[in-house]
Amino acid sequence: MSFIGQLQDELAAFKKDGVYKRLNYLDSPQAARVKMEGRGDVVILSSNNYLGLSSVPDVVRAGKEALDHWGAGTASVRFICGTFTIHRELEAALAKFVGCESSLTYVSCWNANEGLCPTVLAEPDVVISDQLNHASIIDSIRLAKAITKCKTAVYKHSDMADLEAKLREASTARRKLIFTDGIFSMEGDIAKLPDLVELARKYDAVLAVDDSHATGVLGKRGRGTAEHFDMVGQVDVITSTLGKALGGAAGGFTAGPLPLTDYLTQRSRPQLFSNALPPTVAASSLAAVRHIEAHPALVTKLHQNASYFREQLLALGFKPLPGATPIVPVILGETAKAIQMSDLLLAEGVYVTGFGYPVVPQGHARVRCQLSAAHTKEDLDFALRAFKKVGSKLGLI
Repeated sequence: MSFIGQLQDELAAFKKDGVYKRLNYLDSPQAARVKMEGRGDVVILSSNNYLGLSSVPDVVRAGKEALDHWGAGTASVRFICGTFTIHRELEAALAKFVGCESSLTYVSCWNANEGLCPTVLAEPDVVISDQLNHASIIDSIRLAKAITKCKTAVYKHSDMADLEAKLREASTARRKLIFTDGIFSMEGDIAKLPDLVELARKYDAVLAVDDSHATGVLGKRGRGTAEHFDMVGQVDVITSTLGKALGGAAGGFTAGPLPLTDYLTQRSRPQLFSNALPPTVAASSLAAVRHIEAHPALVTKLHQNASYFREQLLALGFKPLPGATPIVPVILGETAKAIQMSDLLLAEGVYVTGFGYPVVPQGHARVRCQLSAAHTKEDLDFALRAFKKVGSKLGLI
């Protein structure tokens, strides 16, 4: 059978098994309510636009002005054709915001993670990863293992005793890197940062935290997992994204000591062989950081919305995973059931995505609700009525 024929057969099997992902097309800015082709206005509970900043006028305006000032793109990599001043300004603001000395931007946080492990690890080193880390961390570690022959280990999710055992086993390693998410995107739980920092210090390890779902979300001023635990400045390396709470466009960054970001500038392959962020994205992201700094009440509103929605789901009889973040997963088990519930909710005007294998383990499929500061109480009550109707129809409540 031809290559294309094989792909067509596999796609047909996805559809038969009820796990085929269909794209939904939006014809409006990302917001609490969006215009979806063929559906009209729908309430969106599947967006990482946690603070509603992607359509805030000053964020949009900054991107427009940058387009006029710097043009559409950088046309090459930074060390070849020059670095725009807007990138330097953004990197200084990001470093200050997350509590680090320096930062370096990438075209995505995937690239930031991918650029870290293979660059700073070598054969005498080890990287130890949480079991539920994001795919970008996993792939970064796989790359490092393949390229540099470093050692790797995985500890049970948020199990500090298992992590300590792995650190003991790695006692002879030259460099020990602990890598974890700040907020685990599919579970909605928060890394045990105080324990992680304590173990890193005890075993002379470097701690790296991917704060993609925590930047703009955790802490009184949205500065991330470190602020949530009153530990700003105590995390060795922070990677994060500009594509979620910080305006939602694209891009990512690595923050830490100046020698680290300088070294990544010299040796990180995603930095050396990819164009820099478009200046429009850099400028709108910078405006988003400044907007959060000027409007910390947005973070408070986000958590009020998340608490209300979680409490009301429980009152209806659903059993969302416990947590204190705006990620509220409702576990359903089988992938087909999660996708079915997602489809039925969309028919009621609520867009929430069903996730199954391989995004989550077999048997742990879910619909993942994500709240935003932009949601009104009317938006949330509309969504809750849809959950009640669909949950009753499927026998879930």
